[in-house]
Amino acid sequence: MNWTVVQRILGLLLMMFSVTMLPPIIFSIYYNDHSWLPFVEGFGITLAAGLLCWLPVHRSRKDLRLRDGFLVVAAFWTVLGTFGAAPLYFADGLSLSLTDAIFESMSGLTTTGATVLKGLDDLPVSILYYRQQLQWLGGMGIIVLAVAVLPMLGVGGMQLYRAETPGPVKDTKLTPRITETAKALWYVYLAFTITCMVGYRLAGMGWFDALCHAFSTVAIGGFSTHDLSIGYFDSAAIDLVAIFFMFVAGINFSLHFFAWRYVSVKHYFQDPEFRAYGVILLALSAVVVAGLLVYRGLNDVGDTFINGMFQAVSIATTTGFTTENYAMWPAALPVMLIFASFIGGSAGSTAGGIKVIRCLLVYKQGVREIVRLVHPSAEIPVKLGNKAIPYRVVDAVWGFFSVYIIVFGVMMLAMMSTGLDQVTAFSAVAATLNNLGPGLGDVASGFASLTDTAKWIAVAGMLLGRLEIFTLLVLITPTFWRT
Repeated sequence: MNWTVVQRILGLLLMMFSVTMLPPIIFSIYYNDHSWLPFVEGFGITLAAGLLCWLPVHRSRKDLRLRDGFLVVAAFWTVLGTFGAAPLYFADGLSLSLTDAIFESMSGLTTTGATVLKGLDDLPVSILYYRQQLQWLGGMGIIVLAVAVLPMLGVGGMQLYRAETPGPVKDTKLTPRITETAKALWYVYLAFTITCMVGYRLAGMGWFDALCHAFSTVAIGGFSTHDLSIGYFDSAAIDLVAIFFMFVAGINFSLHFFAWRYVSVKHYFQDPEFRAYGVILLALSAVVVAGLLVYRGLNDVGDTFINGMFQAVSIATTTGFTTENYAMWPAALPVMLIFASFIGGSAGSTAGGIKVIRCLLVYKQGVREIVRLVHPSAEIPVKLGNKAIPYRVVDAVWGFFSVYIIVFGVMMLAMMSTGLDQVTAFSAVAATLNNLGPGLGDVASGFASLTDTAKWIAVAGMLLGRLEIFTLLVLITPTFWRT
């Protein structure tokens, strides 16, 4: 293990992250909300910690090895999420415990969207902005991680694209081409954010709300500046803007990259994962809308259609925005939506969940096994489009799927041991492990009522879900630490 390399990168990350605590100060001064001091304190502590890490090893120029990469990736969210809690902890108006502050910060940075805060409408503008900014930065971090780092480690969903995707995604180490791709993705991500903000503004939001909700929409985060989330605005136009950008943000950003580079959209429809993603969202939306029409009758068909489609897209892409309390819908619909969040969005997107491409491969292998019952001697490859997927990749997908279910079961039992009922425990784990946010039962309106133990379990779930599980679990294996 090259500890000096890890320490140097961690120090640089902390120093860079400290700068992100300065923009809320500007908002605090502009809106005169008298809440700038916690951000100054957070900036000072984070910058000092970064310097202490970086200075002793700043001359080290060793290469980043595979094993070091796992530790850096895990530390990225763990350490930054912890230090990101500093302004929230120091804010007198919030009166958060250290556990609650870390929960809120980690939820923002991992784009989960679960919250322990209430009375958002009355909070200082700087605090509201900071929460949204955490999600936006976390969302971009996910894209760069998925495209540039995780393929190098061999654990990301993007490894499935190596054999068939041209360009930088095929690279297995950090190269200038990967750096160029990451920069291009920043431009794409920023362009989507600006376009989403303008769309919200034209649909009726104020500039501040438009900026904050654009941050969390493109990051598929789900934080809002209002307790009622998107439902606060009671606007069909705003709902439609949100639906479009939630859908777009759940698509593999490599496809957006190719669309930007080649000024073409045909590759979207040639991608098997995109087609499956679209079909899943269309089918889910149709079922939800039909269920609501049966439940509510034909009164306000337009509102029912938009609300049903909005909630289907929001939960299935693991965004977590709400227009109404979906937990109070007919029994089957809320549970079905939670199940949909397990699929999540596409690999290489800001969405959480298992990812569409993994679920697609599990389905295709299931079909293959059924065919093998009839033709036991046949060699039947698993294909995506016209490309056969290597057996090792299929095995990796099954391994990921199996571990995901096991981790979910263990975490649900742990949640129940803290005193939660089955529905609350199930949805709390689903909401955090899938990076979804809102749940059912006691966590339908937030996680504030949970015990500290349950909140730490939820934080672990957020990290496991965001880091594709294996990236974090590998750190607790003896093999990893053997020299």
